[in-house]
Amino acid sequence: MKLFLKSLCVAFVLTVIFSMLPFETECKEISNEVFRLHILANSDSESDQELKLKVRDKVLEYTESLFENSHSKEEAENVVSDNLQEICNVALKEVRNNGYDYGVTAEITNMYFSTRYYDSYTLPSGMYDALRITIGSGEGHNWWCVMYPSVCISSEENQDKAAKEALNENQYDIVKNEQYEYKFKIVEIFEKICSYFS
Repeated sequence: MKLFLKSLCVAFVLTVIFSMLPFETECKEISNEVFRLHILANSDSESDQELKLKVRDKVLEYTESLFENSHSKEEAENVVSDNLQEICNVALKEVRNNGYDYGVTAEITNMYFSTRYYDSYTLPSGMYDALRITIGSGEGHNWWCVMYPSVCISSEENQDKAAKEALNENQYDIVKNEQYEYKFKIVEIFEKICSYFS
């Protein structure tokens, strides 16, 4: 009887894994179509967290016009790469304007993001390319959003339009459909297990 129950458990786990593979593949594809913004505050003090948000606002204001002609993640990433020093200067200027002498770094990196639930969509966990801005020591809570497709400062209607242009139909359904929440959790657990062994 114990052997039978163990076999049932193994069969169940394998069924879940194999049923999740197509979903997990689509989630990985989403990370290949999205370019994110990640800002690290100097510390968790109230003033440093407020500064982080002011830097965010200035960076998004500056980059909004840069992405007007970007029609793919690669184009958006190239625009950021070509303007990386100026973006860093914009952030640094805001830090100085607020009376702080913190240094600022800006870089394009590939990093892990956990599942993120926004008002009208969800981004699955995974490795994403991102513009990372670090203020001072970068030891405070971070802030992140999606630069491409442009959803950081867009209205919900424009977010939908941008997402539909950047993602295929299946991917768009995944990020917009709330019924996938448990699958996102499974994918996130799977990603963590994989990263543990790699």
